[in-house]
Amino acid sequence: MELIDAMNWRYAAKKMTGQRVSPEKIDTILEAIRLSASSVGLQPYTVLVIDNHELKGKIHEQACPQPQIVEGSHVLVFASWTGLGTTQVDEYIKLIADTRGVTVESLTPFADSIRGNLLSRTVEERDNWAARQAYIALGTAMVAAATEQVDATPMEGFNAESLDALLDLPAKGLHSVALLAVGYRDAEKDFLASAPKVRRARKDLFIELA
Repeated sequence: MELIDAMNWRYAAKKMTGQRVSPEKIDTILEAIRLSASSVGLQPYTVLVIDNHELKGKIHEQACPQPQIVEGSHVLVFASWTGLGTTQVDEYIKLIADTRGVTVESLTPFADSIRGNLLSRTVEERDNWAARQAYIALGTAMVAAATEQVDATPMEGFNAESLDALLDLPAKGLHSVALLAVGYRDAEKDFLASAPKVRRARKDLFIELA
């Protein structure tokens, strides 16, 4: 679909049919997440891709009693890194060096800049920053899903502590910040499926400074 058509088509589906999303479409959405923008390119988050029905049932029961969790094809858990520090920065710098065929030493000014910016913040500030980066990827995933005509419903209203425990996220240095249920809308059961999209007028949303 053309981008604007896709954005007009998409909405946060309240009911889903249970139909599976093809591996090809899931791969497209995941690749869009991988290529998403991120401050300094660090991508301080991990996305858990869940299509196991039993596990989705546990998430629904213990952390997020929304029907899309079990009616959707997949659930994506956007989990930000906790305790972000020098180790993660060093790994990122090595990835840049390996990918671009340059030496780690040549990247020292960039690495020092990242470390100086991050390590000057409190642990809480770093965790909040990482969570905001995850939300950028969440937005990218929603747009990618829409272009594939796949419904994607974002969720914040879940018990993060329970979900973290269920998925053993603290042991992985992660904390869940958002969910995305991916599937297909049940137009017959979702009263919003055919409702006009409600958005602020362009003149109210934007201030253009020439």
